[in-house]
Amino acid sequence: MGCSDSIYQFPAGMSPALDTMASIIYLKLYTMTSTGGIGMSFGTGQISRSPLTGKIPILTLIIAPSPSTDYSHCRVHGATFEVVTETEDLLELSFVRTWNVSVNETYAPMNIDKRYIIRSGISGFYAYGILDRPEGLPDIDMDQVRIVFKLRKDLFHYMAISDERQRIMPMPEDRETGLPLAYPEAVLLTNPTNPDLRGEIDDKYQYSCENKDNIVHGWISREPPTGFWIITPSNEFRTSGPIKQDLTSHVGPISLSMFVSTHYAGKEVGMKFRDGEPWEKVFGPVLVYLNSDTSEEGVGSLWEDAKKQMAYEVESWPYDFVSFKAFPSSDERGSVAGQLLVADRYLSEEYMWGESAYVGLAPPGEAGSWQRENKGYQFWTRADKIGSFLIEKVRVGDYNLYAWVPGIIGDFKYDVNITIAPGSAIDLGLLVYEPPRQGPTLWEIGIPDRTASEFSVPQPYPTLMNFLYTINNQDKFRQYGLWERYVDLYPESDLVYTIGVSDYRTDWFFAHVTRNAYNLTYTATTWQIIFKLEKVIQSGNYCLQLALASANEAQLQVRFNDPGIDPAHFSTGPIPIGNDNAIARHGIHGLYWLFSIEVPSSHLCSGNNMIFLTQAQAKGPFQGVMYDYIRLEEPPGNLNY
Repeated sequence: MGCSDSIYQFPAGMSPALDTMASIIYLKLYTMTSTGGIGMSFGTGQISRSPLTGKIPILTLIIAPSPSTDYSHCRVHGATFEVVTETEDLLELSFVRTWNVSVNETYAPMNIDKRYIIRSGISGFYAYGILDRPEGLPDIDMDQVRIVFKLRKDLFHYMAISDERQRIMPMPEDRETGLPLAYPEAVLLTNPTNPDLRGEIDDKYQYSCENKDNIVHGWISREPPTGFWIITPSNEFRTSGPIKQDLTSHVGPISLSMFVSTHYAGKEVGMKFRDGEPWEKVFGPVLVYLNSDTSEEGVGSLWEDAKKQMAYEVESWPYDFVSFKAFPSSDERGSVAGQLLVADRYLSEEYMWGESAYVGLAPPGEAGSWQRENKGYQFWTRADKIGSFLIEKVRVGDYNLYAWVPGIIGDFKYDVNITIAPGSAIDLGLLVYEPPRQGPTLWEIGIPDRTASEFSVPQPYPTLMNFLYTINNQDKFRQYGLWERYVDLYPESDLVYTIGVSDYRTDWFFAHVTRNAYNLTYTATTWQIIFKLEKVIQSGNYCLQLALASANEAQLQVRFNDPGIDPAHFSTGPIPIGNDNAIARHGIHGLYWLFSIEVPSSHLCSGNNMIFLTQAQAKGPFQGVMYDYIRLEEPPGNLNY
């Protein structure tokens, strides 16, 4: 059935709760042809060609049609329309665009099937997409796959992302009249429609969230009290693991369901298809949930109800009502269980529990490769206090098991590939992770948790604040312009940290950034670590364990007791590392990096020693690194146990 002249009548009473919201939530699914489009209106209970308000592009891709071309947005337009399933309790619709060589090359070379499901008793609709590349299609880079919703700006003013992150938001025109800052997304509100917001910063990246916490977010209209929510019941179809950060909702009012993106990670997590590589993946379903409340509780009750619906959806995953054959039901999936222990003889004579470890299944690769993996499915859980874990609802396929333990450096990988079959329940028993370790700890800076949150995050400029984060100090790192505070705190010389005297919570700046020399020029910065050695052990090498929580176009050079030696004793390489942009985008981490640096005893001396950390790339304000953890180890020694 062609999209341009289709009409479909919903079964009576399919979603009666939606009818009460027709006047303020009127959604159009962008599935247009040159002659018109399919519109889906809950208020009228029909799908028809009509110019509905509140338009939303339901699925967009950001692509480079070939590796040599610039990136562009590709709104996915359906070319055919089909009613896949129709019962008294469920309606599933399919909008398909099949790629062929004659289409404009700005279209992604893949077949795309957009699906929408309405269920009886569920106030909202489910959306998912099937992206399919048969073998032999042209090369393409694809950096984002997302669903985008834009609501009525005259009604939806209150946004909620979590219990702590909720607020009245500016209007879109407030950004247009505001003062642009260091990059287009950041604007100082100078004459907002709501005068209470004057002097605040608006930046969509201030509302980012890690995948593991990005389960429900959305908007509330107060008159009448109505909520619009995106609920993501599973992360299996998202890329780069549980702590990958991404956008949620922001001024528009806009809500996003992000499946693939390079945010807080860089181009290396974007999808690249070469040499006709075949590929298929199901993204979603996610639930677009709508609720209303005429009681005096208003905003709070809508958010609490959305969380209850979220819990229901998570418990119901994987859904049993999805018709697409490549979306397996519960009995077509499997599970993996085990117990993770940590063996570090310099921390404990006994095995330690892998307490609260992140344990996951992802496509086969090297240890830690999961954070850059972008084409397959991933399944993650948290271990309990004794390291026991259970990963459930895993799709059929071949995986590696990966893990990392808060408080312990490095990445664990189980050496044997794991094959999941329908109904399989694999018990791996005891697994032992031996983290990188050469010798006893001489000293350490920070906490190995893959973030820079334990370090000194400065107060923001009083004239450049988001008031939301003045209430919750834990999220202070989300404030704008913190990178500029470095030169305020260290106006004449760079940071110097003395082991045994300094405190990393107050004396170690959260980001190793460039120095603003003004007139749009920046200079490299060199931090110093000063420490004492009673004597130098000559029988072996020392080791500097240096873990980064973030890197953006950085070159980190490490020198021991000689700040001028060239080349440096260690460098991350001539090519800058990282592209996560976490400094500019208010992230307290990006991707994780670990360098185990051999330190010959000849580099050290008895008495005072100095380590010089130079971030040598200085073309702009956002080049730099965030440290996760630094530890100096002695050469291996004989232990008396």
